[in-house]
Amino acid sequence: MSTSSPAIVVDNLMRSYGSSRAVDGVSFSVETGECFAILGPNGAGKTTTVEILEGFRHRDGGRVSVLGVDPADHSPAWLSRIGIVLQQATDAAELTVRETLGYFSHSYPRPWDVDELIAAVGLEEKATTRTRHLSGGQRRRLDVALGILGHPEILFLDEPTTGFDPEARRQFWTLIDSLKASGTTIVLTTHYLDEAEHLADRVAVIQRGRVSALGPIATLGGRDHAATIVQWRDAEGTDHSVSTATPTSFVRDLLAQFPDGEIPGLRIQPPSLEDTYMSLIDEDVTP
Repeated sequence: MSTSSPAIVVDNLMRSYGSSRAVDGVSFSVETGECFAILGPNGAGKTTTVEILEGFRHRDGGRVSVLGVDPADHSPAWLSRIGIVLQQATDAAELTVRETLGYFSHSYPRPWDVDELIAAVGLEEKATTRTRHLSGGQRRRLDVALGILGHPEILFLDEPTTGFDPEARRQFWTLIDSLKASGTTIVLTTHYLDEAEHLADRVAVIQRGRVSALGPIATLGGRDHAATIVQWRDAEGTDHSVSTATPTSFVRDLLAQFPDGEIPGLRIQPPSLEDTYMSLIDEDVTP
């Protein structure tokens, strides 16, 4: 991860719609070269926050800096430094993959070479296929190609794999991993918690317009100190399950009961991101 200045800084961000406060004092930063996920239930303020970062929506208060620029004062030069992959994109249905990328490449001062980009997103065999004939996964790869066409320093991904089958989702994750490895900063919103767990370095959970949890995936919401479930089967074939805060010590002691050194049916399940997220959501809605 880069040691340079943060790519994004959000400080006490505010946005209201009429009497409803959609974003209520949100603060976080995104480091250069990291993947930062924003999670939360529908209506929590995620989309409004991201649209402000993208320069699509004005804020009522607070400070925002994206690549050292206030998005409210964005210029064409700044826009060429960011990429956006929306949840739903508009199809140029009659253009081929190569034609689509070639057309939009003229909008950027230093675009990818079209054929190199097609190869980078795994669409070589579909380069001459009209967009309307692409599968959902192929269309999403084209969306990403359009999003990174101008070599963006920051890529915003809004629910990027909605509607994907498991194989297409895994292929997409591989592509995003490669972008992150190349130094692209990524801001991800998703309802798929396994997706956030695979891709993100850090997570912010937004609820009712506020950040309720913020931190690395491994420690979010005290996840690293939460109880681990240890399951095993005894010599008589009876299954057992114990919740423990010291799984290593527990398994070491348990091993003494099995002289051959193997514990039948042993499973060690630390709390998943989904477990942690649901506990945070439950805490938020508890009266």
